[in-house]
Amino acid sequence: MTSRRSALSLLAGAGAALAVGAPSAHARPAQVRPFGRYGSPARRLDSRTLYVDPLGRGDHTDVRSAVAAATGTGHTLVLAPGIYRGTVTVPADRAGLTLIGASGDPRGTVIVHNNAAGTPKPDGSGTYGTSGSATVTVQAAGLTARDLTFANDWLRSDNPEYTGTQAVAIKVQGDRSAFYGCRFLGHQDTLYADSLSLTAFARQYYRDCYVEGDVDFVFGRATAVYDRCHFRTLTRTDLASAPYGFVFAPSTAGANPHGYLVLRSRVTSTAPDAYYKLARPWVPSSDLTARPMLTVRDSHLGAGIDAVTPYATMSAGFPWQDQRFAEFRNTGPGARVTVPGNRPQLAASEARAHTPADYLGDWRPCV
Repeated sequence: MTSRRSALSLLAGAGAALAVGAPSAHARPAQVRPFGRYGSPARRLDSRTLYVDPLGRGDHTDVRSAVAAATGTGHTLVLAPGIYRGTVTVPADRAGLTLIGASGDPRGTVIVHNNAAGTPKPDGSGTYGTSGSATVTVQAAGLTARDLTFANDWLRSDNPEYTGTQAVAIKVQGDRSAFYGCRFLGHQDTLYADSLSLTAFARQYYRDCYVEGDVDFVFGRATAVYDRCHFRTLTRTDLASAPYGFVFAPSTAGANPHGYLVLRSRVTSTAPDAYYKLARPWVPSSDLTARPMLTVRDSHLGAGIDAVTPYATMSAGFPWQDQRFAEFRNTGPGARVTVPGNRPQLAASEARAHTPADYLGDWRPCV
């Protein structure tokens, strides 16, 4: 595999780790009407709707320039199907921005780039680091994204000399950020669900989304609800034994009563059975008072999860047992309680405090 996949492989490479898959039949009419039911530059839904199309049939041909043009708040960007390569930042002054994949199929509209933490910057000032590797960075509050794929297609196999192998598909920092029917593709650190500062408890909601990766591929300090999502752990050819990686690595601030909530979701794997841990706590050097929090409930954990020891410790001095990890009413081979001390379970009375309403407070995203 190559790190910089062609448009053909991104759209049609069924079975490849980062391949998006061919758009479904219902998405094909969007090629004739690239913006589907969302109008067009000639039939604009309103003055705050902008159209993006790599073939030039919209207001912009790339997402970055469209975001730059969407000054103020409350704009909508409608993206025609295609591959949009390049990094994108949504700054804080673009509050209330909505991004829509016009075909309704997230496999058809892909925002992708291939920076890693260890990638040298063009100006020679060092490497990008984890945050700088992100294909998309969202700093604005109130972002909504529908039917899009966010990807980072950098691969370790192309750069065996790199030590900084984190490669973020999207870093989300804004409060009230919502993603519906989106896909997040990468390997290490795919989805960075974070906040703007240690004291900002950004709330995020992910519904009917798909996330894949290997090491800590859902991580950060946000208050994030993952509702009816699919998490997929990948095979690694560079390792000969388990573990291959970890699904979740929350870094919840100690003062934040709510971290990651996973419910009505599933975890599957392309790797051998029991080669993945469900989670490990991330206590970053920037916040040694963090108490990572993860609750997984009413979800199906496949055989790829190590049921005997599903949790691991990332840093000495911060054992996972001292963090806020819990489960409730999960099913599947990866959810079997074989060593009770390794699987903290909520009582039914405790589980009542682990719902989207409790985590999101006065914000009610669309469902």
